[in-house]
Amino acid sequence: MSTAIYTHAACLAHDTGPGHPESPARLAAVLEALDDPKFASLARIEAPLATREQLARVHDRALVDALLDTQIESGLRRLDPDTVMSPASAEAASRAAGAVCAAIDDAIAGAHRRAFCAVRPPGHHATRDTPMGFCLFNSVAAGAAHAIAAHGLSRVAIVDFDVHHGNGTQDIFWSDPRVLYASSHQWPLYPGTGARDETGAGNIVNAPLPPGSGSAEFRAACERIVLPALRAFSPQLLLVSAGFDAHALDPLADMNLDAEDFAWITHELLDIALTSASGRIVSTLEGGYSLTALRESTAAHVSVLLD
Repeated sequence: MSTAIYTHAACLAHDTGPGHPESPARLAAVLEALDDPKFASLARIEAPLATREQLARVHDRALVDALLDTQIESGLRRLDPDTVMSPASAEAASRAAGAVCAAIDDAIAGAHRRAFCAVRPPGHHATRDTPMGFCLFNSVAAGAAHAIAAHGLSRVAIVDFDVHHGNGTQDIFWSDPRVLYASSHQWPLYPGTGARDETGAGNIVNAPLPPGSGSAEFRAACERIVLPALRAFSPQLLLVSAGFDAHALDPLADMNLDAEDFAWITHELLDIALTSASGRIVSTLEGGYSLTALRESTAAHVSVLLD
């Protein structure tokens, strides 16, 4: 089963301004890690633009049109204190969502059953009608909806191990039992959602972890809560919101994971994908704000997908 990387130069051009943690240097660090000779066999695919139809399956059409049609000639436009648009941002966000949709098309066609989308901005905080938390469009949500609408799947799972809860993904699929959303995250922490009793239509599974949690706590929560729910759901496609900000080096949170923990959870997820989803697993970059941790964690994550 071949593995592919989906990315686009437009994602490097998304400018968030000086001092912003979600900077182009993040993606540059990820791409640097993937330039290692051990990844030479990976297919490299240019991410297409998402269509408005793909985006409007998970976002209000008014939001889609507003973000895509807004002309920013220069400088920055602040949507909230954390979320910024520059002249290249709309294309970057569209390419990020388009990468996930294209990777799903290829996975279902059998061209590349495993994929990592090296893209930015991240997406999992964007709700149906609100960009927030550095996120413009919810790329993984657009991918899940595309898998259902374009390929007729009825069981799509999204696993999110970003240190911040993916409130946007949870919001979008709250009442949709075709999509299982399972998240491990630090709690309490931004955005304040992700308690255990947030269960949607029985399709939302949250495994909040207290600040300071490390490998033992993370793996125990996954083995007790996340992985059993995934196995019971038996997904036809497994999507991953791969945030690496639960790493001990990350400046925006207080978790103590390392690259080996990300390799471990990737192994577990791949086993489930091989069992129920014909090996189809598509991962997309979410958070992670230590460049050192991003390089190490990306390499660990993609190495497992490559195996």
